[in-house]
Amino acid sequence: MDQAVGGGRTRHVAWFYRTPAEYQHAVNQFVREGQALDEPVLVAVPYAQLPVGFALPSGPDVTMTDMAEMGKNPARIIPVLRAFCDRNPGRRVRYLGEPAWPSRSAAELQETARHEALVNLAFADAWISILCPYNSALLPQSVIEDARATHPAELRSGAERASLSYREPVDYLAKLDKPLVAPPAAEALEYSRDLRPVRALVAAAGRRAGLGLSRCTDLVIAASEIAANTLRHTSGTGVIRLWSADDEVLCQVEDSGYIADPLAGHRRPASNRPGGQGLWLVNQLCDLTEISTSELGTTIRLHMACRG
Repeated sequence: MDQAVGGGRTRHVAWFYRTPAEYQHAVNQFVREGQALDEPVLVAVPYAQLPVGFALPSGPDVTMTDMAEMGKNPARIIPVLRAFCDRNPGRRVRYLGEPAWPSRSAAELQETARHEALVNLAFADAWISILCPYNSALLPQSVIEDARATHPAELRSGAERASLSYREPVDYLAKLDKPLVAPPAAEALEYSRDLRPVRALVAAAGRRAGLGLSRCTDLVIAASEIAANTLRHTSGTGVIRLWSADDEVLCQVEDSGYIADPLAGHRRPASNRPGGQGLWLVNQLCDLTEISTSELGTTIRLHMACRG
C-alpha cells in the first residue's frame, strides 16, 4: 500500500482478496509498513471468520480487536476509529478494518456499505490510511460493487489505483434512503405525547420474543429515545411497530421528521453540549439500526437479537 492515489491526507482503500495466504500476507504487510513509518495501527477483523492458522500481527503501537464485537452494529465503528485517532494526536495512523463477512445479514451488509460511505465524510481531513479487506470469493457480488462505490481507491497488485466506480458520499447515501416497510403482522401504536404506552408495548413484545431482561430494557430505552425525538423535533404524531423474525425483535419508529446530518449517531456527542445523545445511545444499545430519512419523513428500524 505504498503507492497512494493523489497523495492526500486520507487514504480509504478497498482490497479484494480470494485466498487465506493472500489475506495473511497483505494484513502483515500493512502492519509492518505502519511500524516502519512509526504509525500506530488498529486492526479490526472478525476473529471467527479468520482462516485456519492465521497469525494475528503484533508489536509496539499495534492494536487488535474483533470486528464482530466492535462493529456488530456498523454505526459503532467510526466513533472507535475517531477515538483511536484522538489518542494519537499529531501522528498519521493506520486502520485495517474488515466490516463485511459472509455470515452478515442483508440488513447488516447494507449498513456496512453506509458506514463505508460515511468514512469518507468523517475522516475527510484526517491523517489516516484505511485499508478495507473484502473476501471476493465468498461475499455476494452486490457487496463487492458497494465496496467499489464507497472507496476512492482499490489495492491491486500491491499498488493503489483510483476506483472508477467510486461515488461521492452524498450521492451514494441517497440511494440507500429507500422506505423501510414493516410486515403486515406487526403490532402498531400511534403516539403523540405520552410515551408510557410505547415503553409498555416494547417491553411486552421483547418479553414475548424471549429477550433477556437487560436486552429488553435496552430496547425499551432505545425505542423511547427515538419516540422522544418525534415529540422534540416534529409537530405531529409517530407510529411504532414491533415484530419478531429470525431470532430477533424488530422495532420500527416512523414520524414526519428529517435527519439532515448523515453522521448523526455515528459520532460520540460532545460532553459539554446538551442534546445529541439520542441516536448515539440507540446505536450503542441495539445490534443494528437502519435509518431511512427524507423531507417526507423518517423511519428508524431497531434490531435486537434474542441471543447474545
